[in-house]
Amino acid sequence: MSSTPLRVAIVGAGPAGIYAADILSKSGLPVAIDLIERLPVPFGLVRYGVAPDHPRIKQIILALHKILERGDIRLLCNVDYGTDVGLAELQRFYDAIVFSTGAVRDAALAVPGVELPGSLGAADFVSWYDGHPDVPDTWPLDAQQVAVVGAGNVALDVARMLTKHADDLLPTEIPDHVYKALATNPVTDVHLFARRGPAQVKFSPLELRELGKMRDVDVVVYPEDFEFDEGSMAAVHSSNQTKQVVKTLTDWTLREGEPTATRRIHLHFLHRPVAVLGDERVTGLRTERTVLTGDGSVAGTGQMHDWDVQAVYRAVGYFGSPLTGLPFDEVAGVVPNREGRVIDADGEQMPGLYATGWIKRGPVGLIGHTKSDATETIRNLVADAEGLDRAPERDVGAVVGFLAERGVEPVEWSGWMLLDAYEQALGAREGRERIKVVPRAEMLAIMRGER
Repeated sequence: MSSTPLRVAIVGAGPAGIYAADILSKSGLPVAIDLIERLPVPFGLVRYGVAPDHPRIKQIILALHKILERGDIRLLCNVDYGTDVGLAELQRFYDAIVFSTGAVRDAALAVPGVELPGSLGAADFVSWYDGHPDVPDTWPLDAQQVAVVGAGNVALDVARMLTKHADDLLPTEIPDHVYKALATNPVTDVHLFARRGPAQVKFSPLELRELGKMRDVDVVVYPEDFEFDEGSMAAVHSSNQTKQVVKTLTDWTLREGEPTATRRIHLHFLHRPVAVLGDERVTGLRTERTVLTGDGSVAGTGQMHDWDVQAVYRAVGYFGSPLTGLPFDEVAGVVPNREGRVIDADGEQMPGLYATGWIKRGPVGLIGHTKSDATETIRNLVADAEGLDRAPERDVGAVVGFLAERGVEPVEWSGWMLLDAYEQALGAREGRERIKVVPRAEMLAIMRGER
């Protein structure tokens, strides 16, 4: 094997990309790694996809920070693949390219009326309340009754963030414009709809129990929505997580007395959305009652119910985005691959191209899955290394020089350190851990030492 370091670009500096870089750096292969990120900052959905009132999950950033601060992986932020640099251009500088761009779009909800004003994507809402620099700083919070369609933790996040009183979010890193908007939110009722039963939802027990601990927010469940078939019972007996979720939900059905809080979260099971109602904007949601079929799946009953809501949030999953120069599976929302090796339309391996994380396997699994996923991809890259064509331009400064000619100025790790310190100082003045800087231009000015 050549002693000349293999030059590898990893596109996407979220957890998937950082773990892949870490695993590759420890593989024993002589390697030079550049981590390329379109945003000014690393960490991906851990920074911009986790609700601000979940600091425990954000602690993942500390582990990722330790990987990057070692200095053996070069971070090149503020470089947008497909706009600032394309595939053929990267191949001038790198022997292998790993794509770890994740999945940041909302998956489609294919029902009539979904395009109406007031029909909103959960992923967009999460980006807004997390202070993503590329989304507008305003959000339409004008509905008293809201529907959330989905049965996972993102649906719970949306319901919780819509109903939680803004002052209870002040100790978090919530951006000021988000706090001010939520402080005037007129919402009274959020209805969350799951098409299957209580044993099939994808809530984590901790996140579900959290709903019951919110100040001045009642959780309302409906006994008629509780149905368990053989598949449900098997799920309860085989999964401690499912057992805890079902117990929490069942306990809530046994509570006595009417709700007294000023805001309510209603959890509806066995309701499938069939239409978003309204002419010029959302005025309601129509659902069909479903019934479990024995194996944990459901069938429609034909029994419809119209709910008066003025906004509908789609929280049915994330979806990947196509990447310039690569094949894309429009159904699964992933780059076609075989164990992380990118394949073309004929199923043939595309030499030197790899994928990891959600763009490889779809938006499923937790951080632990991301690590094992990266291990598989990097193992195959290392196995292929000897046979990979070598890029013609091998100087470490060549790609930065190329970007400079295009007017693109990457931000490296030292820039993140400046922003990190700045945000923590902002927070310290308010007795908070951090206050995020949101505008991209302001972030870049701080990272370049201009502020």
